[in-house]
Amino acid sequence: MKEQLVDTWQINNRMNILVIDNITDTGMEKTLSARGGRTVYQQFVHMHNVRMTWLETCAGDIFKKYKAIDKEAPFNRKALRKAFEDSAKGIEELIRRSWDDGGKVKSFKKGILPFTGYLVSHESHHRGNILLTLKQCGEKIPDSVKWGLWEWGK
Repeated sequence: MKEQLVDTWQINNRMNILVIDNITDTGMEKTLSARGGRTVYQQFVHMHNVRMTWLETCAGDIFKKYKAIDKEAPFNRKALRKAFEDSAKGIEELIRRSWDDGGKVKSFKKGILPFTGYLVSHESHHRGNILLTLKQCGEKIPDSVKWGLWEWGK
């Protein structure tokens, strides 16, 4: 069961990377906000930084291995992709550690299963917002991405 949970987390991260890799540079700067809300890129930065906040709260030693992204920093695809790969490894380490500790997660009372569900739900919410933003801004998303986001069983 531990490996299934880790695999679930890894699949979720692959879905994020799939989207990151298939958005144009122009698409990364799109937003639907008329009041200065987050661009697509800033939503990804937020997702990564939420992971980092949880690592800092739950496992400071893991947190120290990786870096948050300055939310005001200019778009950098390579740095974003690397950050997602790194923070995914950090969360994976936290999942494994928590599982081996009877499912306990510091500062998250319900344990590792609901915690992982929370993270996947949060990131899925933002992926949906990102895809909707791109669609409404006229940015083309390849069909392979739209359908690939649902290929969790492969």
